[in-house]
Amino acid sequence: MLQSLTVPLEHYQEAADAIRQRTTRQPTVGLILGSGLGTLVEEIANPDVIPYTEIPHWPRSTVQGHAGRLVIGELEGKTVLAMQGRSHFYEGYPMAVVTLPVRVMRLLGIDTLIVTNAAGGLNPNFRAGDIMVIEDHINLVAMAGNGPLLGPNLGVFGPRFSINTHIYNPRLRKLAHKVAQERGITLREGVYVALAGPAFETPAEVRMLRSWGGDSVGMSTAHEVLVAYHAGMRILGFSSITNLSLDSTEAHEEVSHEEVLRLGREIVPRLAQVLRGVLAELPPFDPAEVENQPEA
Repeated sequence: MLQSLTVPLEHYQEAADAIRQRTTRQPTVGLILGSGLGTLVEEIANPDVIPYTEIPHWPRSTVQGHAGRLVIGELEGKTVLAMQGRSHFYEGYPMAVVTLPVRVMRLLGIDTLIVTNAAGGLNPNFRAGDIMVIEDHINLVAMAGNGPLLGPNLGVFGPRFSINTHIYNPRLRKLAHKVAQERGITLREGVYVALAGPAFETPAEVRMLRSWGGDSVGMSTAHEVLVAYHAGMRILGFSSITNLSLDSTEAHEEVSHEEVLRLGREIVPRLAQVLRGVLAELPPFDPAEVENQPEA
């Protein structure tokens, strides 16, 4: 049973080696781009592009709006590795496989991870088209027994018991707000709730998640962030509010994946401005900001 929950260390290493053979760059910042947000890679200069299909053990994206490519290049003076699309638990992959790219990033020397997602708005004060800085998350998928750190621990990445009090870096969150304010862009901040999907929430579920303190809800991110922080990376996360979650069975509005993609594309120019500003002013990485470190 445990074997199905884990990925051998050599699989991570083989994937990292394959990427090194395709680029001479040494990225320090990783970007994971969610539904409708993959066009952000157009901001990256002189890119090396690697299809996921050409990286051993890398999970394939099967969802519309996820191109399935690595893009490595320069953005605001930083060398970045961007995932243009991600895989999801609901596609049938074990969590260890879904999060394999994050650990490969760490082996490549990446110490800062910026994640984006398209999410439903739980907070009644939010509007479709808002951008939310993620302050914290509720990982219901992991709480239900499908966490990405299950099985034997790989101490080369981090400790057996991951500490996650400051999982979304406070300094980077403050920087994001500063950058947005300077550019006249309004940012929300709140708690992201991760569900397994792929079904959208029922009205009763929306009311429950809101009562638990959730501000946005989606089907990704939390498990990637958990693995990244376990491995000693600092993290900044954004939810693009592409729809308002419906909390009444009397609602006449409709939610669709096509609408999520459309609004995601509309949000891209503002989110790109914030990301570029954060990268331009990104402070040096300080290991003391991360509670988890590899085991000795």
